[in-house]
Amino acid sequence: MILAALPELAPYARDAVRLDPERGEPDHGDSSVGGPLLWPADEPWPGCSLPDETGGPDGGPAAPMVPVAQIFRRDVPGPWWPDGTDLLQVLWCPNEHGDPPAHQADAAPVVELRWRRAADVTSRLATPPAPTRYDEDGYLPRACTVTAEHVTDFPHREELPEELRPRLAELVRSTGEEGRDVITRLAGWKLGGWPTWHLNHPTVFECADCGTAMTLLFTAASDAETGVVVGRYGDLRIFTCPTDHRHGFQADLH
Repeated sequence: MILAALPELAPYARDAVRLDPERGEPDHGDSSVGGPLLWPADEPWPGCSLPDETGGPDGGPAAPMVPVAQIFRRDVPGPWWPDGTDLLQVLWCPNEHGDPPAHQADAAPVVELRWRRAADVTSRLATPPAPTRYDEDGYLPRACTVTAEHVTDFPHREELPEELRPRLAELVRSTGEEGRDVITRLAGWKLGGWPTWHLNHPTVFECADCGTAMTLLFTAASDAETGVVVGRYGDLRIFTCPTDHRHGFQADLH
């Protein structure tokens, strides 16, 4: 319907998958939010030793990271999968950091990504270390199964050529619910698509390794089902280099 009304948007359409979470008991072999990970027994569990907002010392005992999402390619196929991988795992430190490394988001959990081939995990870590923090800041996601909804996503009008912006604005007004934009930058837990921009103007992140404009890989959204709260009940987005997944990512809190 959107492209029928405004076909000039076609070059800006991006594939996306909404990951609709529902409280449940996912297994390590399931796509999930906050569920157990298919983690190799011989691979160290990631930890974070950065000082946090509570005043913890730099270089102190590493805080074990916690599972945020596990996504299998079979459940969420799309253009974001690097060759030879079929499993994406996202973890973060459940402590807020005011002065994180440059590629992490300020006043937010520090993020780790793992791309894998599930068949390579022949011996699974049965009991990962428990988080060393109470669930007081919304950084310990509740275990949820996910239902994948494949959608087409479109950008914020400020990311379009000048001549298309008023036409998109009119389309949003005519299709929105009580003034809300329900056709671009689709909200929620999401793989791919376009980022939401609520508090500031759209930003382009350049890959620190090659200078290529990065694209949105993953969105962790604040919601009641998962118990996650980031920022002002906003989103934590992870941007990656479209030319090489081994290049560093950029996290952004919005």
